[in-house]
Amino acid sequence: MIAYAIEKHDWGKCSWITRHQLLLDPAVPYTSHNSSMCFKADIKIEYLQQIIDYASDFLEQESQVEADPGLCVVVSDEFLDNQSLIDFGYRVKREVVTKDDAYSLARQLKVHLSEHGGSGQGIIGALAGAGLRLSDNDGWIKGKVKINALNNIINVRELCSHPAVDKVKNLHGGYLGDSELILLGNMVKSILMEGKAVVLVHKLDDVDSPSLWATCSKKQLGTYEEMRTLVADQ
Repeated sequence: MIAYAIEKHDWGKCSWITRHQLLLDPAVPYTSHNSSMCFKADIKIEYLQQIIDYASDFLEQESQVEADPGLCVVVSDEFLDNQSLIDFGYRVKREVVTKDDAYSLARQLKVHLSEHGGSGQGIIGALAGAGLRLSDNDGWIKGKVKINALNNIINVRELCSHPAVDKVKNLHGGYLGDSELILLGNMVKSILMEGKAVVLVHKLDDVDSPSLWATCSKKQLGTYEEMRTLVADQ
């Protein structure tokens, strides 16, 4: 809704919204699954403070009473220490981090970070989400990829015509060619990879055609994301 408002008011143009999974631990208070939502926006700089004010008011009015909403707004330019922000994001995926840690880094990087209800713990996830989105290699694109295909089979070129799909990649790392066929599952989602919206697929062993693939299940995507986080940590 914030992204929609930015475009409605002609403050800028927004990209996909990504969901970033953070640490699930009893020591971390969260209302759902401890995740952050983030999006990039190409905005007119004169509207920056107006956007921050709007987003702040929105969170305070729309968030659940038991929530701890936080807001982070990062201006990505040549002065920003990208790596420190990205490192913080991956740190929050694997360990408990304090509000003081988050505020300290925000001051150091000169980014906007504010709490808008509850304990204010949400600022940790907000800052982490910005770092993870900045990495271009974490998170799922919000929403499902909905596309009609005869018998649920589609080629890569047609799938990539969807606005939330840039490329198709198999679980072992290779990108598929335009003519290769894919069987669409019940839930097709894109993940953020190298700055692109990528649909992951796996090879079907029980069909005659060696070129037929299938989109990954939610469980397969979750496992892939866990492995991707481990690799990034190393």
